[in-house]
Amino acid sequence: MSDETGSARDEHDQDDRKNTKDGQSDDKKNNKDDGNQKDADNGDDKPRKKPGKKPLIILAVVVILLAIVAFVWWFATRNEITTDDAYTDGNAITMAPKVSGYVVQLAVNDNVYVHKGDLLVVIDKRDYQAQVDQAEAQVGLAKAQLNAALVQLDIARIQYPAQYRQAKAQTSSAEANFRQAEAAYLRQHAVDQRATSQQNIDTADAQRQSASASVEQARAQQQTASLVPQQIRQTEATVEERRQQVQQAEAQLEQAQLNLSYCEVRSPSDGWITRRNVQLGTFLQAGVSLFAIVTPQVWVTANFKESQLERMRPGDKVKVEVDAYPKLDLRGHVDSVQLGSGSRFSAFPAENATGNFVKIVQRVPVKIVIDDGLPRDQPLGLGLSVTPKVYLK
Repeated sequence: MSDETGSARDEHDQDDRKNTKDGQSDDKKNNKDDGNQKDADNGDDKPRKKPGKKPLIILAVVVILLAIVAFVWWFATRNEITTDDAYTDGNAITMAPKVSGYVVQLAVNDNVYVHKGDLLVVIDKRDYQAQVDQAEAQVGLAKAQLNAALVQLDIARIQYPAQYRQAKAQTSSAEANFRQAEAAYLRQHAVDQRATSQQNIDTADAQRQSASASVEQARAQQQTASLVPQQIRQTEATVEERRQQVQQAEAQLEQAQLNLSYCEVRSPSDGWITRRNVQLGTFLQAGVSLFAIVTPQVWVTANFKESQLERMRPGDKVKVEVDAYPKLDLRGHVDSVQLGSGSRFSAFPAENATGNFVKIVQRVPVKIVIDDGLPRDQPLGLGLSVTPKVYLK
């Protein structure tokens, strides 16, 4: 019994100690909360601390640095102007046949390099060879006619004067015969009719009339033969006509030979074949484009604003950057400035007299010649976007 009483007393003592500890901990917690509340109240009563000058100093330093960078950039680029409205340019020779016909030989492919004089296309020559043969025959015929006319001229120069002299002699002979017949006629009429007969009188009269007619005929022939200079000039005119026919035939022969030579289309310059529009067996019309030949000479056409041209002069050094080949370092110079804006020479020039005028900054094409940096194994195509930078003097 005493043991149970002791155990109960011990348990009661433990509970009292536990409650005492819990009470102390609650008091501490309450005291702590009160302290925090007091600190907060004291903090509200103190004045807030003002921001320092450090941010203003940092801002000032940044502004100064930006100003220095801007000044350095302006100083370094004050003699430089650039534009991205620029592209590569060059000569693209459009090749077209001068004669029509079927393609019997095609000696080139796309984008190959050719040299001046290389054979590119051959057109069927048979029709044009026949024209050459016909023209040669016409030349031979015209020359033969000319030779015949020359012979006739030589004959005329000898024959016509001889005919005139002969006609003149015949006239003299006829006149002499007429005088003789006239004398006989007068004698028959002068003698006594009993000493002659009527037959003799009639015969003398007939001879007189015949001699008179012969004189008239001889004089007419002499008049005709007297046109010797005119007849010779007529023969000379015939010779000149034949000579002109020979020249005409030779011109036709030359044209036929040219047409025959045009059947072979050859390269007029070194360059690359581009835009090929012909195949083997194609029937070509004269003047229709076959392909284009891009020559190796390449320059830059840059469209600068009109406000950028004040100090630009031919000879100014230029650096060119190519979008397609960023590693290329091209150097050149300003060759010339076009005397007119791009819009002035466009297909549809602007009409500013309509009453709705809006001022637009015009761009003027500038030709830039590349002096150095073009690779030999990497041709620079036409129409590529570039960015030129002009260093003003």
